Amino acid sequence: MTGRQRHLLVDTLSLVLVAHVQPASEQDQRGAGPLLSEAGRCYPALRRVWADGGYSGPLVAGAAPDGCQVLIVAKPAGSKTFTALPRRWVVDRTFAWLSHNRRLGTRDLETTPQSSRAWIFVAIIHLMCRRLHPV
Repeated sequence: MTGRQRHLLVDTLSLVLVAHVQPASEQDQRGAGPLLSEAGRCYPALRRVWADGGYSGPLVAGAAPDGCQVLIVAKPAGSKTFTALPRRWVVDRTFAWLSHNRRLGTRDLETTPQSSRAWIFVAIIHLMCRRLHPV
């Protein structure tokens, strides 16, 4: 499978704290390990992380920093239509903001995961600057 998966750890304002980019052929659970270990180093006071159902499993639970609880936000049983789930829409909103940038849109224009990760932070910095000083 071609392409990349972007794993983001965001705060309640949907601003990116930690980002990890991996090939699309890898499972979500494998991307959670590097994401959570970096989050533990950068944010030692982190106590609770809400995650998508794709991140459930022992790989994610074992990668969580000490004292941090990973809570899985899953769809309600029997739900067949779209429902906005609590806490999960925050990261979905961040992905929508990132898709407004040409380099982070539907096409993957970057050659390395490191450059893709850098452009994620450039896009969020640009968004924060526009909020601080609107033109």
